[in-house]
Amino acid sequence: MKTSIATVSISGDLREKLEAIAAAGFDGVEIFENDFLAFDRSPAEVRRMAEDLGLEITLFQPFRDFEGLPEPQRSAAFDRAERKFDLMEELGAPLMLVCSSVAPAALGGIDRAAADFRELGERAGKRGLKVGFEALAWGRHVNDHRDAWEVVRRADHASVGLILDSFHSLSRKINPDTIRAIPGDKIFIVQLADAPALDMDLLYWSRHFRNMPGEGDLPVVEFARAVAATGYAGPLSLEIFNDQFRSGSPRTIALDGHRSLIYLMDQVREAEPEVAPRVPALPPRVPVKGVSFVEFTADETEADTLRGMLGQLGFARTGRHRTKSVERFSQGAINIIINTEREGLAHAAYLTHGTSAYAMGLLVEDAAATLERAKALGAQNFAQRVGPGELSIPAVRGVGGGVIYFLDDHSDLASVWDVEFAPEPGTARADAALVGFDHVAQTMNYEEMLTWILFYRSIFVVDKGPMVDVVDPSGLVRSQVIANGEGSLRLTLNGAESRRTLAGHFIAETFGSSVQHIAFSSADIFATARALKANGLKSLEISRNYYDDLAARLGLDADMIGKLAEHNILYDRDAGGEFFQLYTPNFGEGFFFEVVQRVGTYAGYGAVNAPFRIAAQKRSIRPAV
Repeated sequence: MKTSIATVSISGDLREKLEAIAAAGFDGVEIFENDFLAFDRSPAEVRRMAEDLGLEITLFQPFRDFEGLPEPQRSAAFDRAERKFDLMEELGAPLMLVCSSVAPAALGGIDRAAADFRELGERAGKRGLKVGFEALAWGRHVNDHRDAWEVVRRADHASVGLILDSFHSLSRKINPDTIRAIPGDKIFIVQLADAPALDMDLLYWSRHFRNMPGEGDLPVVEFARAVAATGYAGPLSLEIFNDQFRSGSPRTIALDGHRSLIYLMDQVREAEPEVAPRVPALPPRVPVKGVSFVEFTADETEADTLRGMLGQLGFARTGRHRTKSVERFSQGAINIIINTEREGLAHAAYLTHGTSAYAMGLLVEDAAATLERAKALGAQNFAQRVGPGELSIPAVRGVGGGVIYFLDDHSDLASVWDVEFAPEPGTARADAALVGFDHVAQTMNYEEMLTWILFYRSIFVVDKGPMVDVVDPSGLVRSQVIANGEGSLRLTLNGAESRRTLAGHFIAETFGSSVQHIAFSSADIFATARALKANGLKSLEISRNYYDDLAARLGLDADMIGKLAEHNILYDRDAGGEFFQLYTPNFGEGFFFEVVQRVGTYAGYGAVNAPFRIAAQKRSIRPAV
C-alpha cells in the first residue's frame, strides 16, 4: 500500500510541505497547483526536491471546468490542458486530476463529456501522461462518482480513468458499495477525507471542515473497503481542506495523516481479508481495562500540599519506591503517585509545567502488544534508565509531552507495586469510599484535539462521543469524550481557544497541555461528602442561586436540595439516570479533583453544571481569570 497526501492539506511553503510529508513516512505527494505557483523554484527543481526526499509525485491537481464546453471555450480548455501537460512533464507528475465542471457554460450529456475525455486521453497518452475524472459533489452536471465512471467507461481510453474522493461521495450519502463494480485498474487514484457531521452548503463544508479519516463522522472505512474490493492497488492519498490544519504545524498534521491511513487500512484489512497481502498487519487494537495510576511531579513543598489534599480525600500512603523519591497513595482501585525526583522526565516536566499530572498508567490486555501497535502508528516511544530491581514498563509520549505507561495483569508488570515499592501501613484520616477513576480530563489547545482523538482511537478499543460545548463565563471550551464500551476508561479532551477561560488559563499558566482534573467515583456521594468534611476538606463553594434554580428546573424536593447545597454537590439527570458531582478547591493554577456518583446508566459528565462550577473555580483563583 502506497500512501500519499496533497500539499494543500498542510501549512507552509512547498519546501516545508514536502519535508514534513517525507518526514511523516509518506511514499508520495499530490502537487496542488496553487502551492506550486506560489513557490519560487522551477518545476525541475521541485521534481528534484521530491526525489531527494524519497517522494513520488503521484498527481498534479486540479484542472477545472473542462468537459462539456461549447466552442470557442472548448478549444481554449484543450489549450489550457496542453500547457499543464508541459508543466507535468517537467515536474514528473504522471497524472492530472480533472474535476467535474461547475462552469455556467458547460453543457450536460454523458456522451459529450466522454468524447471530450477521449480526445484529452489521446493528447495525454502521446506524452506518456494520464488524466483522471473526479465528480465534485457540487458539479454542475456530474456530481456522483457513478456518472463520472460512466463518462470514463464511454471514453474507453487507456489514459483516462476515474478518481474517487471519499468526501465527494459520502457527503452526498452515495452508497459506497456502488464502487465495488468498478474495475480496479480504471481507478487511477483514491483521495480520502473525513468530516464532522454538519448540515451546511457542500462547497463550504468541503473547503473548511474536512479532516483525517477517523477524526470525523463519515463512513470512510466502508468507502475504503469498497475500493479495496475492486482490486485497486494504487496510492491512497489524503486531500484535506481544513482551516485549522492550514495554520498548524506541518509536521504534526502530516504525522496525523500518515497515522490515519495506516489505521484506516488496518480496519479494511480486518473487514476485507482478501486484501490482507496488500496491507501490512498490525497488532490488533487493544482493549483497555482502566486507569491504573496517575503520576504527579512536584517539588517537596508542593508535594506536601498535594499529600495533604490526598489525605483529606481519604487516600493512604501505601508505598515508597525502593530507590527513588516516589510515593504511592491508594484508595479503592485508585493509585496516585507523587514523584519528587530531581532528575529524569518527571523533574523536566516539573521545571516546565510546575506541579502537574504528567503521566498516566493504563491497564491493558497486553502491554507489549500495545507498545508495538502504538509505535507502528507513529507514537513516540518513551524509555529511560531502569535501575536495579525496577521493571521496564512499556510507554509512549502522550498529551503535552507527558507519558502513557502500559501495564497488564499477566506479565511481570502485574507485580509492579510489590517489586518497586516498599509497603507502608497507611495513615489516611478516614477512607472516603472512593472506588475508582471515573474519568481523567486532559486540557489542550483546541487545534490539538483531533490529533489526540485519532491517537487514542487508532491504538485502543475506544470510540469518541459527540462534541459538546462547555460554557465558561469567558468563552466556550470544546469537549469530546474518548471511552470504551464498558465505561472502565473515560478520557475527556477539553479544547481551549481563549486564554480567558479556565481551561485556557490552565494551559497558559502551566505552559502546555496536560491533565487538568481527575474524577473519582463514589458509590454514595453523600457519605463521601461527610467523610471529606470530617477529614477537613472544604469543597468548592457553589452559589446558592444554583440550588434555587435546580429546585425550580428539575422539581427536586426540599430535602434533596438541602442535602445537595449542604455539601456543594451539583446534580444532573438524563433518561438513563442521575449524576452527582462535587469538587475540591483548585490546586495551583487550575488543577482540581472531582468526585462523582453515577446512578443508573447516566452517560454524561454534567456539562449543564459547568458554567456554575467554573464561575466558582474562577472566584477561588484570582479576579483576572
